[in-house]
Amino acid sequence: MIGGGVMGEAILSRLIAQEMYSPETVLVSDPSPERREELAQRYHVEVTDSNRKVMQSTEEVLLLAVKPQVLPRIEADWDSIKENLEHRPLLISILAGIPILRLKAALDPLPVVRVMPNTNATVGASMSAIAPGSGLRPEQLTLAKTILGAIGEVVEVPESAMDAVTGVSGSGPAYVALLVESLADGGVAAGLSRSVALQLAMQTVLGTATLLQEEQLHPAQLKDRVTSPGGTTIAGVAELEAGGFRSSVIKAVQASKARSQELGNS
Repeated sequence: MIGGGVMGEAILSRLIAQEMYSPETVLVSDPSPERREELAQRYHVEVTDSNRKVMQSTEEVLLLAVKPQVLPRIEADWDSIKENLEHRPLLISILAGIPILRLKAALDPLPVVRVMPNTNATVGASMSAIAPGSGLRPEQLTLAKTILGAIGEVVEVPESAMDAVTGVSGSGPAYVALLVESLADGGVAAGLSRSVALQLAMQTVLGTATLLQEEQLHPAQLKDRVTSPGGTTIAGVAELEAGGFRSSVIKAVQASKARSQELGNS
């Protein structure tokens, strides 16, 4: 694994906890001495400050979990050692916005899978979209899905959809967090204590998502089920519509998609 940040640790923690990989088979590189020490103590994996060491020793899977802006440095490290490599591991990249063609050019000749997980991976509830590169063997795609399955649900999409995925599920946790915060603030404004308002808001969002999923309801069906004629809920929905709630969320997704495309073109 190259990159031991929040998302990298989330994936690492689940792989170790579910015993998909034993600690002694994992090597993580990170530039921060403090971060390396944390990961080594917490998960008992080997750590290093050398990306080249990771590249040279990896046999099965090389996971790129860094910021997109770091890719040129990764490419330079790869160019310096690739001629002497004995293995051709599967490359799994979670770099936002970086297309498969760019990844294949940077780390040729590794087979590539591009993935967009989200921060819910930390609790094993990620929604990950996976786009396989050309020439990927079926068993390699299965391996990638198994690894991502350790942190939540996985859906396969064409690469052309990845920027849109970023806008919905990649950035989506922030939108949902804003909704929870706003619901809690509304509760405080209505006279509730902060702790009670936050508890009500969090459980309401969690329960609503569970209900939609388990009963396979369209969101509009659930909304209609709750909004009785002349009742309290339709009064609140009317205020949300007047404030442009739905259009604002749609625009947020579109803006996130556009930014993902910008990152890929930079």
